[in-house]
Amino acid sequence: MKILFLTDNFPPEVNAPATRTFEHALEWVKEGAEVTIITCFPNFPQGKIYTGYKNSLYKNEFLDGIRVLRVYSYMSANEGIFKRILDYISFSFAAFIAGLFQKTDLIIATSPQFFTALSARALSFWKKKPWIMEVRDLWPESIKSVNIMNNDSLFFNFLKWEEKKCYNLAKKIIVVTDSFKKILIERNIDESKIEVVKNGVDRSFYISIPKNIELIEKLKLKGKFIIGYIGTLGLAHNLEFILRCAKNIEKKTTYYHFLFIGDGAQKKNLIKLCEQLNLTNVTFLNSIPKCEIRKYISILDVALVNLKKTELFKTVIPSKIFENASMQIPILLGVDGEAREIVESYGAGLYFEPESADDFYEKLCLLSNKSVYDKLRKGCLNLSVDFDRKFLAHKMYDILEKTIIKS
Repeated sequence: MKILFLTDNFPPEVNAPATRTFEHALEWVKEGAEVTIITCFPNFPQGKIYTGYKNSLYKNEFLDGIRVLRVYSYMSANEGIFKRILDYISFSFAAFIAGLFQKTDLIIATSPQFFTALSARALSFWKKKPWIMEVRDLWPESIKSVNIMNNDSLFFNFLKWEEKKCYNLAKKIIVVTDSFKKILIERNIDESKIEVVKNGVDRSFYISIPKNIELIEKLKLKGKFIIGYIGTLGLAHNLEFILRCAKNIEKKTTYYHFLFIGDGAQKKNLIKLCEQLNLTNVTFLNSIPKCEIRKYISILDVALVNLKKTELFKTVIPSKIFENASMQIPILLGVDGEAREIVESYGAGLYFEPESADDFYEKLCLLSNKSVYDKLRKGCLNLSVDFDRKFLAHKMYDILEKTIIKS
């Protein structure tokens, strides 16, 4: 089976879509598939080309048996809606042109970079091959939820129209949550064409290891209870709320320390707020390569997973839940809905009401109770077993095979 996969993000980028696509493709290659990834040159989230690359017209490379075709795109930092849309459109156009010259049995495009789906849809038409739309986020609703775009605007309504058209024309739709499937069915999308393949974790990589004492000493965090956030520092994550919680906690105790690792649209604003609040219990670090990630996770006592308080985010399951759980780091979860159901059903962490400072502090104190903490670690292990990425990759591969057979 020849698979052509379009995605904005791919390793060496380390965000959730890059990781999911790579780990799935890796398993598909082991199954005997020929996988070609069309992506841009690595630049996320700062919009700056990674060392060792240049933003050229075309580059062909291989990564663990996966053919990676990188194409030129306009690059923008993960901030500012208009530049980002230009980024998305330029990649979509380049991916379409490159895709015309690739032999394939099936085309897949992953959202929320919605213009990538438009590219796959067009390729499906010209190449007379079936295409699958992988929906990792409901877009453009997700940009509305962070107040970036007015839902009454002509452009927003155009995107909504194109979104519905993609759903109707795709041979299959693969969503990452049960909630997404329910929403699409309510929009009169054919239920038989919707499949759920949730996010998961590579359990062979994210394994529990002892705390990295050298790193703890380097960061001057010895004797601290470390609450860590590793990932994109974006508008959706509402980390300003966490910094204000940190200020209130600092007045009560010096035991807790907040560690933020990553880059994103809000990083400058968060650092500025941290300085304004004169916080001494917060540390910011830049993004780190995947080969370093385990030692940073190892020093965490608690993994913070937080999003804005909106109805839309009740439908999402942040992927960082699975990676931290696999390393047996209990979750402090500020996301209601399906994510909460998973974490609480496995006893892998504690939920606090989003944007409730009192509930946040109460649950944080509970997490520092040893008997509670040890039970949560066991729950983390059980959760990671049931969300093993290899199993989920093979589940998706079966869907791909059946789609080709029926086409």
